[in-house]
Amino acid sequence: MLIQMKVEGLLFDPRSGMYILLLHQIDGTETLPIWIGKPEADAIALALGKVLTPRPLTHDLIKNVFDGFNVKVTRIVITEIVDNTYYALIYAHDGKKEIAIDSRPSDAVAVALRVGAPIFVEEGVLEVKMADELEEWLKNLKPEDFGNVM
Repeated sequence: MLIQMKVEGLLFDPRSGMYILLLHQIDGTETLPIWIGKPEADAIALALGKVLTPRPLTHDLIKNVFDGFNVKVTRIVITEIVDNTYYALIYAHDGKKEIAIDSRPSDAVAVALRVGAPIFVEEGVLEVKMADELEEWLKNLKPEDFGNVM
């Protein structure tokens, strides 16, 4: 079963030196943190802030390619987690058939934000339990913890 999510924000994790893409269930309480690098966080932050760059960056290029071929991104799905690595698919439709494109979740989210596609997570991914320490840390987040990534 697919669970629809939205980007809650980006956080910096000082313990790992990485960023956390925080997804939150649209009609529920589930939260999914995904650790990502700074370039990936920057790409997502640009999309969240609706920042236009003078020239297309990689995810803008991907959007332009889809648009140029008249292909619609219908959704992205975070499909599984294996050995602490998340996997995702970008679903695209050309009017005749739908194809699934393998992607890192951070790239899939960056594209979804640019094209306005919904973000989903397979229910089984959410069933993978987080460590108690991380869960407690996430529960204690305050709005001011969601700072500017760039």
